[in-house]
Amino acid sequence: MTNPLNLQHSTYFSETPFGHLMQKRIRKVLLICSGYDAFMLDEDGRIDEQIFNEYVSLNLRYPPQFIHVETSEEALQVLGDEQIDLVITMLSIGGMDPFSMAKRVKESYAKIPIVVLTPFSREVSVRMRREDTSAIDYIFCWLGNADIMLAIIKLIEDEMNVAHDVEEVGVQAILLVEDSVRFYSSYLPLIYRIILTQAKKFMDEGLNEHQKMMRMRGRPKIMLARTYEEAIAIYDKYEDNLLGIISDVSYSKDGVKDTEAGVKLARYVKQRNKYMPLLLQSSNRSLESAAKELKVGFLYKHSSSLLRRLKSFINKYLAFGDFVFINPTTGQEVGRVSSLKELQEKLFQIPDESLLYHFQRDHVSKWLNARALFSIAEVIKHLKVEDFANLDATKRFLFDTIANFRYSKSRGVIAKFYRERFDEYLTFTRIGDGTIGGKARGLAFLNLLIKKYDAFHAFKNVIITIPRTVVLSTDVFDEFMEVNELYPVALSDASDEEILDAFVRGHLPERIHGDLYKFISTVNKPIAVRSSSVLEDSHYQPFAGIYSTYMIANTGEENVVLEQLCNAIKCVYASAFYSSSKRYMEATMNVIDEERMGIVLQEVVGQKHDDVFYPTFSGVGRSVNFYPIEPEKAEDGTVNVAMGLGKHIVEGSASLRFSPKYPQKILQLSSPDMAVRETQKQFFALDLKSSSFHASVNDSVNIVKMDLKTAEEHGTLRWLGSVYDYNNHMVRDGLMASGLRLVTFANVLKYDAFPLAPIIQKVMEIGQKEMNQPVEVEFAVDLQVPSGHPPVFYLLQIRPIVDSKESITEKLEEIEPKDTLVHSTSALGNGIIDDIRDVIYIRQDNFHPSNNTKLVPIIEKLNAPFHSGQKSYILIGPGRWGSQDSWLGVPVKWTQISAARLIVETGLENYRVDPSQGTHFFQNLTSLRVGYFTVTPSIGDGFIDTAYLDGLPALYEDEFVRHVRLAAPCQIKIDGQRGIGVVLPPSSSAEEQGDIAPDFNLQ
Repeated sequence: MTNPLNLQHSTYFSETPFGHLMQKRIRKVLLICSGYDAFMLDEDGRIDEQIFNEYVSLNLRYPPQFIHVETSEEALQVLGDEQIDLVITMLSIGGMDPFSMAKRVKESYAKIPIVVLTPFSREVSVRMRREDTSAIDYIFCWLGNADIMLAIIKLIEDEMNVAHDVEEVGVQAILLVEDSVRFYSSYLPLIYRIILTQAKKFMDEGLNEHQKMMRMRGRPKIMLARTYEEAIAIYDKYEDNLLGIISDVSYSKDGVKDTEAGVKLARYVKQRNKYMPLLLQSSNRSLESAAKELKVGFLYKHSSSLLRRLKSFINKYLAFGDFVFINPTTGQEVGRVSSLKELQEKLFQIPDESLLYHFQRDHVSKWLNARALFSIAEVIKHLKVEDFANLDATKRFLFDTIANFRYSKSRGVIAKFYRERFDEYLTFTRIGDGTIGGKARGLAFLNLLIKKYDAFHAFKNVIITIPRTVVLSTDVFDEFMEVNELYPVALSDASDEEILDAFVRGHLPERIHGDLYKFISTVNKPIAVRSSSVLEDSHYQPFAGIYSTYMIANTGEENVVLEQLCNAIKCVYASAFYSSSKRYMEATMNVIDEERMGIVLQEVVGQKHDDVFYPTFSGVGRSVNFYPIEPEKAEDGTVNVAMGLGKHIVEGSASLRFSPKYPQKILQLSSPDMAVRETQKQFFALDLKSSSFHASVNDSVNIVKMDLKTAEEHGTLRWLGSVYDYNNHMVRDGLMASGLRLVTFANVLKYDAFPLAPIIQKVMEIGQKEMNQPVEVEFAVDLQVPSGHPPVFYLLQIRPIVDSKESITEKLEEIEPKDTLVHSTSALGNGIIDDIRDVIYIRQDNFHPSNNTKLVPIIEKLNAPFHSGQKSYILIGPGRWGSQDSWLGVPVKWTQISAARLIVETGLENYRVDPSQGTHFFQNLTSLRVGYFTVTPSIGDGFIDTAYLDGLPALYEDEFVRHVRLAAPCQIKIDGQRGIGVVLPPSSSAEEQGDIAPDFNLQ
């Protein structure tokens, strides 16, 4: 127990279900009294407004509605017409007397509590003793205190809810034993005001406004007993949940007045729990000595300072107010805390003897319970100092327990950013009141799933979490755009650089500067500034990868970092209006000025190595695999991983692809030659030099590309590396041998140094279940953690991808390839397209990868008229479309081929590249219902009738590219479940025209 506990990995605390508490409410109160009495109750006759103001002043919700009548007859009429929860009657009412009326009401409405409210006088007391009060639940004295109504309502609500709330959550209670109407009419309003004022304070433990309001439901309850037997029954039932007892001395026991009933109750309680706080109060001063003997408090009822001293006792001994640590010998204060955060911060400053004194008396857990911190109070209540080697070990355990509780409490919650309370224990917070955008919603959803599913906590010595995140909501964007008058330039035809310059000159709202400063002073890692637009990562129109993501080093002086952070935010805002973004908006039929941008500020995952920063590895997992290799199945999913920042995968560079169900079966490593040729050679890292960042259209301005030798020097490659042995033409796992270094993830996937495959498999399984469709998950892993800390798996994003369950009835496998224009057994998409006549393809006779960059402007120019005319075409070419490595394919961006409805990636005899599954580019293709074929005829994998295409007249032709138009629309059919796709030439299409379901969109 003396070992330090990791902040995020120790005891998991369940969420307190505050929403289940206080389910029974007093919503309608029938008040029976004369107009004059009603006026007296709040001095101006408006009882509803009076009680509403009482509720608002104490941050209470659900103020009851009062229905005022003056006679018993009117009362009975209302009871028949309305759903009444409580009847309050004065002594002076029209018609029958209140006691007879109460019996009448109880005959028909036995469960409605009835309270008699009466002014205090000797004559009234004498009359009450003569009346039959058996039908009356409570009698209260009106002593001129305006909050008597609040006390009555809350007492009855507590009585209605106490059994459920104590059992469900462990809500605490105070037992008041008093049979004097006058005294409990004085005590209860005072006690409730203390409790409700305390509840307002512990609301601050809530992480947002909703949580704060819900926490009010966890306040301590008050139970009123008027006889010895009632007191014993309540104590026996709720002993473990009582904060303390306030008792009269003289009241009924065994049916007769017992002048020492309170003393007998005190003896009974102290025999069971010698540390239970108990206050006796009596009009007999001689009983003070008996109280001292029992070590309980005593109050003289006729003291002029009775209520003040009662309040002092409640605050000091019933765990209200600040927790005051005392020197047990002198009784002097040695420390004071007002919140759980302060307790954690000051814990090691508390003298050992003081801490021991309070722990032995269960004071700390009682104080936490009084603040509705039930789950951590339960742990601390059962903490025994003797279980530890010394008090320092006890303090360490307590510190870690509080840390874990605070971390657990923030899980799954979108907390509001409070500058004075923000610290490292808050996982996800928001600045502003607008929407948080698509990417932030995905992160918040992941945060919720981690809390919801125990499976995420089942991996031994591994933390699964999201990076610490702060979101700027869209109202910050709106204010920035309007105050700086940026819409005219943003919506103009200005260049990207001109738009960026205008945005950088603008000023962010002053109100967020202090929040951003607090954020950078709390975070000790680099910060990623990511877009989170309203349209981004939606189910049907994903904007992933369209807007920019910047990183800042977070090194150097805080004012410099703040300036860089502000500029990065402006850069992301500006990226929403770049020309590529506008074209994408048009392609997805969205209106640019409907877009509103949130910003995700997030700790970058990884560790510092010299003057760069990066994670051990990053990855993207998809729960559906459209390229399964036996025995893999489509539903097994697929994962791409790469050392360093995820930019390597996003840009389509060589990464390692595997099925999480068969992590040791990796096609790229199936032969030494393939391992050397097709594995990662470089990786991306963040340059930590502060001078490396400046506002730029290029969001990679401070991202550097590094080689594997550097990774080995940093110690990163030892987790992921193998060696190609030139002499023996074989790959050796580990880095002990000499030879060419390779990124194979052998230690992770083959030797289970980290349980990557089962973790991502579980994440995708849960994600698909919760989203009810296949998902794509981005993640990063930090294995190079400080000594004594477990490795961390960070979830970065989740989004839905194309549905793979739709199918067409025709058996495409029965179609002969020779009867098609294109035939693929690695096809992505689903459905039928029958309105395309144009084909743009790269000529094979002159193809060489060195010319790939020259093809980009040609393709873009050919795409433009299709885009503007809302027409589509088939695009065919060798290698990976969209790869940033021009040797692997044509490095186009999506906006440059946005009108393509079917994309075919081909392999040639001397040019074979793995399919480009693994980028945001790919995600957009599938979600925008664009077909995707992979064809390599040279190895018998698929077919393209190049002779047919070459024989058609060209609308455009140069040495690299041809554009041809078919005589009639062709027909594209894709069976997504079987991964088969065909393009039928016009002749075949025309012959089967009657069997075609027209315009069946890709799914």
